[in-house]
Amino acid sequence: MATVLLVVAVSLEGLAIVLLVVALQVSRRRHRLLREEVAQLRTPPTKPPRRLVPTSREVVKGVWETAALVREKGLGGALRNSIDDLAGWAQVARPDLVRLAGPDGSLSMLFSDIEGSTALNERLGDRQWVRLLARHDRTVRTRVARYDGHVVKTQGDGFMVAFPDPERATRCAVSVQRAFDRGFRDGRPDLRVRIGIHHGDVVHREGDIFGRHVALAARVAALAAGGEILVSDTVATALHEHPDLVLEEGRTVELKGLSGEHAVTPVFWGDREPAAE
Repeated sequence: MATVLLVVAVSLEGLAIVLLVVALQVSRRRHRLLREEVAQLRTPPTKPPRRLVPTSREVVKGVWETAALVREKGLGGALRNSIDDLAGWAQVARPDLVRLAGPDGSLSMLFSDIEGSTALNERLGDRQWVRLLARHDRTVRTRVARYDGHVVKTQGDGFMVAFPDPERATRCAVSVQRAFDRGFRDGRPDLRVRIGIHHGDVVHREGDIFGRHVALAARVAALAAGGEILVSDTVATALHEHPDLVLEEGRTVELKGLSGEHAVTPVFWGDREPAAE
């Protein structure tokens, strides 16, 4: 009997030792995890790397924003007024563009949308149209990032993009037009984008300079035909320093809501892809 009791006592003592060892290991693991959490909290967040290709989340977000706009305003309102809506939003919201401006406090604004969106949607059907919108969104965002642009806002099939200077804005526009032209020649639906660019002072807000130049850029884009890049006189003047960016014959026009006459000039985008600088 005494032997049995001794064996039981030894077994219980051994079990207690095992439990103590396990408890010690668990305690050490919890202590290590707590130290790692504290270190993470003390470490400032790092800036995510710059991406040239938009994520699937960005593309899906753009498509869902379009769907929400259709529900709110109807198909025609969502697709025909994207440039006007973007310009109106910018003048009301006045996004912070100071960090994107050049040394002289100015930057280039690019507006774009798809010509004949309503008819194209009706011809393709909703399912193929949504796929086309996703391709359009992905193509534009990729080239905006390549030329150091910043997408300020999208609405429907329209883009409002800021660039530091007219050269990069124009090279991006040329790249966008060539990408969709290649897609059409490869058998994809004929997607024709109209693009307008203006360069001006968008930093000083007190005198409404911001709103005037944004409106001018939007009006230039609204005058462009599908497959056309139309630039204001300030952009055309700056592009004379870059002979590989070829300008066509300009014309004088009136811009809705803006007094006086304004010079606009088409940019030739045929032949070869311009080099990114």
